[in-house]
Amino acid sequence: MVLQGRVTAMPRSVRASFAVISALALGTIPLGGGSQALAPDTVFAHSATRPDAVGRLDARMIVDRHFNRRRRVRVYTPPGYDANRPAPYPLIIAFDGESYRDSMPLPRMLDSLAARGRTEPFVAVLVDDSAGAVRVAELGNSVRMAAFMAQQLVPWVRRGWHVTRDPARVILTGSSEGGLGAAWVAIAHPELFGNVWAQSGAFWRGAEGSNEPPYEWLAQRVGLQPRVKVRFALDVGDLEGQATLGGRGPDFRDAARRFRDALKAKGHEVIYTEVPGGQHGQRWWRDRLAAGIVALSAYWPPPTPEVPRVPRRRRAS
Repeated sequence: MVLQGRVTAMPRSVRASFAVISALALGTIPLGGGSQALAPDTVFAHSATRPDAVGRLDARMIVDRHFNRRRRVRVYTPPGYDANRPAPYPLIIAFDGESYRDSMPLPRMLDSLAARGRTEPFVAVLVDDSAGAVRVAELGNSVRMAAFMAQQLVPWVRRGWHVTRDPARVILTGSSEGGLGAAWVAIAHPELFGNVWAQSGAFWRGAEGSNEPPYEWLAQRVGLQPRVKVRFALDVGDLEGQATLGGRGPDFRDAARRFRDALKAKGHEVIYTEVPGGQHGQRWWRDRLAAGIVALSAYWPPPTPEVPRVPRRRRAS
């Protein structure tokens, strides 16, 4: 693996996720300069064997003060979850929660990854979003979404579950508009989110979900602001090289390349892959979801013990 231009030893836990031949085949740029290519890893795809022990998934409804609506949030805890253990659990948060529960079953993938020693056990939060234009408004470089995540969702999760407060051990993930949203929110709040896994991120879009120029707002934002301490894993299908907005907008794949280049120019560590035959759909995202989690978490520092915060009990009325 090449990391910031240096050749480093590859941990045993990620050898199956990275293959030299595959990396060279998948990358559209030479390895080095802070960029890697992520090889396919379908061991933990949707068809993977269900592990013997499975975690728990609880659905909650919270009042989103920033969008003035109720929002469903699902919280996954791993098998044997211990709210009183010294070391807090790493955290992964996914947009489009219903999709990451069903068609891209993140909880079952996390069960498998932990059972096979590929990652530590995670706590996961699956955040539901709306559909259509409302979803774009929520995830497309939205200041309100960044505020909701930082000011409301993360504090709520920390009060209720024994999760890390170290941003280097937190992953924010999503696909399409969710991939764009994950990158934007982490860039806006690096004190909370230290890793981004964006699949087919809609990096062509303007500010606040705009379909009008100036396009590629987030890449411009990266270029103008100081570097933040966030690591990125990005992928896009090599068949996604099509103009957006019926031909009048930027090329989808080229916008992802330019976003990668903007990150690299700032010195970010970037794992970038163009998926051979990949298109814009869950079929391709699902088979690569686990590999991105393994890659981002492979070099994490060991967890720092923290005093668990026991949720307050409500007084009987």
